[in-house]
Amino acid sequence: MIAPAVMVAGALGAVTRFVVDGAVRRRWPTITPWGTFAINVSGSALLGVLAGLVVFHGVPHGWQSVVGTGFCGGYTTFSTAAFETVRLAQRGDRWRSGAYAVGTLVASVTACAAGMWVVWLA
Repeated sequence: MIAPAVMVAGALGAVTRFVVDGAVRRRWPTITPWGTFAINVSGSALLGVLAGLVVFHGVPHGWQSVVGTGFCGGYTTFSTAAFETVRLAQRGDRWRSGAYAVGTLVASVTACAAGMWVVWLA
C-alpha cells in the first residue's frame, strides 16, 4: 500500500513544482533561476519538518516514505539546479553560477536543519 501512495505523492510533488516554478518565474523573470532555488529550499524545510516529526515525535515511518520520498522527491529538483548552474557558467556568468550552487546547497541544508529544529522545540 505504501508504493501506490509514494507514486501519487510523487506526482503531486511534481505538479506542485511545476506550479511554483511558473509562479516564481512570472513574478521574478531574471536570469537567476529563483524558482528552482525556492523549490529546493522549501522542499528541504519540509523534509526537515518531516524528519523531526519521525525522530522526535514518533510519527510512523510510512509518512517518511510517502511525504519524504514521494512528495519531496517529486517536488525538489536538485538535478535541475545542477543544470541551471552549468547553464549560468556557459553563459559566462561564472560568479553567479558559483553563488547559485553554493547558495542552493547552504540554504537547503540550513532549511532542513531549521525544520528539524522547529519540530524539536515543539
